[in-house]
Amino acid sequence: MRVLNFIGCMLMAGMAWGAQPVDKLADQLANGIKDRGAIKLAVLEFPYVGGRASEGPMVVQERLITALSKIKGVTLIERGQLKKVMGELNLQASGAIDDTTAKQLGKLLGADAVVTGTLNDIKEKKSEINARIVETETGKILSAAAVQLEKTWKDAAVVTTVPDPKDPPKDFGNKPLVQVAVLLDTSNSMDGLINQARMQIWKIVNELVTAEKSGSAPAIEVAVYEYGNSALGSQGGYIRQVLPFTRDLDKVSQELFALKTNGGDEYSGWVIKDAVAGLKWSPKEDVYKAIFIAGNEPFTQGPVDFHQAAAAAKVKGIFVNTIFCGSRQQGMAEQWLAGAQAADGDYTNIDQEAAVYTAAAPQDNKISELSARLDGTSVGYGRHAEAKFAARGSMAANYAGAGAGGTAAMADRAAYKAAAPSALAAEEAEWDAVSALESGTVKREELKKDQLPANLQKMSDKERNAFLDKQLADRKKIKDEINALQAQRKVYLAAEEKKRAAGAKAGTLDRAVIDTIRKQATKRGYKFTK
Repeated sequence: MRVLNFIGCMLMAGMAWGAQPVDKLADQLANGIKDRGAIKLAVLEFPYVGGRASEGPMVVQERLITALSKIKGVTLIERGQLKKVMGELNLQASGAIDDTTAKQLGKLLGADAVVTGTLNDIKEKKSEINARIVETETGKILSAAAVQLEKTWKDAAVVTTVPDPKDPPKDFGNKPLVQVAVLLDTSNSMDGLINQARMQIWKIVNELVTAEKSGSAPAIEVAVYEYGNSALGSQGGYIRQVLPFTRDLDKVSQELFALKTNGGDEYSGWVIKDAVAGLKWSPKEDVYKAIFIAGNEPFTQGPVDFHQAAAAAKVKGIFVNTIFCGSRQQGMAEQWLAGAQAADGDYTNIDQEAAVYTAAAPQDNKISELSARLDGTSVGYGRHAEAKFAARGSMAANYAGAGAGGTAAMADRAAYKAAAPSALAAEEAEWDAVSALESGTVKREELKKDQLPANLQKMSDKERNAFLDKQLADRKKIKDEINALQAQRKVYLAAEEKKRAAGAKAGTLDRAVIDTIRKQATKRGYKFTK
């Protein structure tokens, strides 16, 4: 997908160091096969000797494709087809490939020969390309040549964000904890996946809130990464940590709506490595820790071997679950199954283009109405309150514009808020006085008057206490109503889900994640209500 993004780079590079070096290389290579007549070639990337991460391998590949395309009698294999077959062979796109493997690759592509080689920096601003054409049938080198050229591309170190060791993971004591990191491909073709994540995030966390361990519901932390988006830049592997672990799921929802897709290369190994090293994973062995990575390109892309990233996850007790957006067989061929197996995870495939399934439960409208009333029981507290209320309003507006799917999502959110454990109230205590009192984080006499809204500051202590008591009582009553309606709603949705599953060709994101969570969390001692 980065081909188009490199066109401008190619043109600038051509002006900087001239087209002559690569054109000369193409002519020299073609001279060695001039007696063969018409020939079909597959041009591979030219990795650095030593395997350095860089834009150079792709820059040289693209320039050489352009140069060879001008030579009469030469037909070139399309790059997308090349990437697909490399995925099937479990080859890193920018890794070194020996002549035997090149021969096998050429056969699968239907090519007569493969153009391969290496890059090597000989000076600070000068590189050398060593290239050869390997015959598919015999493995014989038909032609070889080398040129030097000015280096205009950037090298990309495999940068991993590491948490501050002075700020360790939160300790929940004996409270059960669930940590889930969601890694989403945000390249051009993945709008459907992102929309499923937006609409189904609350349904997924609702599954977790119904779990219990040692008689307690777990605290839930969610982190989000995006990868494969060319707007993020090559230096960091086209990867961004959207959110570190947080219990503020309204914030998660808001950030999912803010995601935009753009073409890029999807480095699965790199983003897994980044999530393993860059998040504050609990060191406790009984915590359910899981990564869910979703995408649609070969799992082998990029400079980081996914086996190494998966091994690092296993050391920390993290399941790595892979979700391929496409057919199951294609995902297996492109190593998504192998990626899951490397870290004891699950592999599944989904149809990312499927419309978000919405079963309009009879209870949805009432629960959504109660959701707004539940939010209305909050009382701003502290300097973050204004921003939190604004974010909540933005999230509600996003779902309001999403039709029936948005109504169902808001009902799911309300169900989560009503059933969530005290850890959620403790999290919201930082900006909501009612949550602070509800969770016991702050005692009534410890509330700072100057951190409350102006209208409460003007009240007498008696009036203020009466107002807060009413908010607490209203909140409990509304939660009880939501929980009762949600129990009815779950029965209805379970029946509708059964009907849908019977006719579905491929699953959707919510089903893929929920089924995996149930199985894996059970291994960590959790029990789920039916």
